Amino acid sequence: MSVSLDDYREELIQAAPALADTLDGIFHEAARTMSPTGLKDYMDGARGIMNLGKGSALLTTYLEEMPLVARECGDDVIRDAVHSVMKLASMVSGEVLTLVFATLPTAARRLGDPELLRAYLQLLHRLVAKAPRGLRPMLGVLDELLGKLTLSGLRRWVDFGAEAYRRDLPKQAAYFGLQSEDSKAVLQRERRGTLFIDNQRKLNFYLRAFWGRDFFMRPSAADYLGFRPFIEARAMHLPDAADDLGDLTGLDLYRAMVAHMAAHLVYTTQPQSAEALAPAQMFFVGFFEDARVEYCAIRDFPGMRRLWRSFMELPKEGKAEHESVPLLERTALALLVPEITTGDDEIDAIVARFHTNIAANAEHGMFSWHLGLDLFNLLSQRKAVPSLRILENLRLPYRDDNRFVWSLDQHDWNESTAYLPASQRQVRRKVGLMEFVNEIDVETAGDDAQEIWTLETELFPYEDEGVSFNQMEGKEPVSEPFHYQEWDYQVQLYRPNWATIYERRQSRGDPEIIDEVLTAHKGVSHRIKQIIDRLRPQGVSRMRKLEDGDELDINAAVEAMVAARMGRNPDPRITMRYVINRRDLAVVILLDLSESTNEKVRGTDKTVIDLTREACALVATAINGIGDPFAIHGFASDGRHDVQYYHFKDFEQRFDDDVKSRLAGMRGGLSTRMGAAMRHAARHLMQRSEKHKLLLIVTDGEPADIDERDPQYLRLDAKKAAEELRTKGILSYCLTLDPEADRYVERIFGANNYTIIDNVQRLPEKLPTLFASLTR
Repeated sequence: MSVSLDDYREELIQAAPALADTLDGIFHEAARTMSPTGLKDYMDGARGIMNLGKGSALLTTYLEEMPLVARECGDDVIRDAVHSVMKLASMVSGEVLTLVFATLPTAARRLGDPELLRAYLQLLHRLVAKAPRGLRPMLGVLDELLGKLTLSGLRRWVDFGAEAYRRDLPKQAAYFGLQSEDSKAVLQRERRGTLFIDNQRKLNFYLRAFWGRDFFMRPSAADYLGFRPFIEARAMHLPDAADDLGDLTGLDLYRAMVAHMAAHLVYTTQPQSAEALAPAQMFFVGFFEDARVEYCAIRDFPGMRRLWRSFMELPKEGKAEHESVPLLERTALALLVPEITTGDDEIDAIVARFHTNIAANAEHGMFSWHLGLDLFNLLSQRKAVPSLRILENLRLPYRDDNRFVWSLDQHDWNESTAYLPASQRQVRRKVGLMEFVNEIDVETAGDDAQEIWTLETELFPYEDEGVSFNQMEGKEPVSEPFHYQEWDYQVQLYRPNWATIYERRQSRGDPEIIDEVLTAHKGVSHRIKQIIDRLRPQGVSRMRKLEDGDELDINAAVEAMVAARMGRNPDPRITMRYVINRRDLAVVILLDLSESTNEKVRGTDKTVIDLTREACALVATAINGIGDPFAIHGFASDGRHDVQYYHFKDFEQRFDDDVKSRLAGMRGGLSTRMGAAMRHAARHLMQRSEKHKLLLIVTDGEPADIDERDPQYLRLDAKKAAEELRTKGILSYCLTLDPEADRYVERIFGANNYTIIDNVQRLPEKLPTLFASLTR
């Protein structure tokens, strides 16, 4: 694909005459940085920016700055940046849009990863939706903000200001311009120790000095509990910030992390087989595999033992969750340092076997496989194997999650395309109709083609009758597979990667259907307004009379001085603290969309799914008014290999006509594999930074699927999924429409975590009230 400047020159210069002298230089500089596909996106983006009609400065800034962004994060982000600015164009002025492009190279340089940059663009939309006057002053101090905060910290800083000063515009501008004391205080609170982006070059040189080769490193948003670094597509994914641990700095922690992960990459030649292994067994095999690759690294570079040992010997804070945790942490140290013992004779014998035979087996992963299972079997006999959650949180802060060790279907061990040049990767593009018709190269190209083009809008035949070509002959877009374990109660073990989820889209409907629902339930809407008024946060409040507050309370201090001068004991509570009244809650409403929801409710012409749709519209109105981030998802299943997961509204979406059209198109079919859907919903919730997380499940029956005849199997798997979510801090609550649910729902969700609605017609009014009672 070749891109010619002559195709764009005349119209660009007409829109911005100042480009007449510089356009050739800008284009040639961009051509050296970008792939042909990226260059085409760049120039088409310029045409789109020009058509916004927001002034010549916006177009000039875009052309000058986007090559710098592409150099930092790749040219795949150009299309995302242009689309984001086009969405902002209806909400902010051309000057602010120009400032967005002018500061985008700073954001790309400080974030250093295309996914984080996309998340930053989403954050700008979030800010404009909540506090549009804050965008301009924030962009003015963006370099300082990203020099001190991770993207997660910046998101929390933005959320505080948007909620605290939503209606006070002068204070809003002062907050986002870093001019107020509150702004600086929140900034200081959200600061992390050592930022990855400030040390990426140092870490690259550090590893290159050892192994004489480059390693790919990418920052990841480590804003949720239990994050561990990982290797994926032969790239190291490290936390975007690392805190100091005792006397060891964040840079020391990064060095230990990258050295350990590089040892995996250098000294692992074949993957392990996870067949027939339980997750706990996989953990113990990986435990010895960590020791094996560290031995190989220490053999070549003896000083690494001192680096890793310093983190293993850090004082442990708090009490261990399980009695075996200190023993396992001591075992890891004994595997690293031969002179150290654990004090347990049987475990010391396994450690001694490791040190005796490692020299001859340093290149053989099966050596770790056998020793790991020996240790697992020993602890199993003692009934001393901790839960997988506890095992994965052993206090070994520099180690990764070992996903690289295992042979999984979704990972090709020998080849990776994650870091191929853009020209060698498959590219999916949305194009206009004429480009699609005139420039298509191979009509019979398959899904493995270098480029896959799709139309931006549906294409209807001449006599369309409301049905597009895509609906008649096209393929529904489907996500990559997500694999989840399932609990087999008969053998009391997890079946690894047993259920497969695909995220799909249901067809759209008429959004006016949802508006009609809201109109028809005016009485319920009035009660919802009362719920909103009771639960909506009330901004910032002062807590006075504190001994350990954040700042001095002048009135209390004066009273204390007066009391002291009069010979009385002064009141020591002379400080105060500002507290934001916020509902730190994220919600996923998960809808059962099985075939049974198409049945009509007795005594009415409505189906269960019609009532579910109405209830969703009303509860979405309530939550949207309160301000809690929420998502509406649904699921159905066609056996364990095809659990279909639908998105009607995601967290970052507004409750607008787009969401309403998806709710209007809701339809039921297939079966109810509830445990897998709950785990996938938890995956979305765990990506949220809110402290409290709620999964609200609406179903009309018990878990069941076509490939499982045992009625207890999927019930007990759903019960296990609810327990897993509880350990992650997610409350799962079931609203069931099955009048006979007493015999199973309490066993799955617990005594106080479900509600049975006998009269299904009352679902639309019950669901908003239930949400209010759960989150008050």
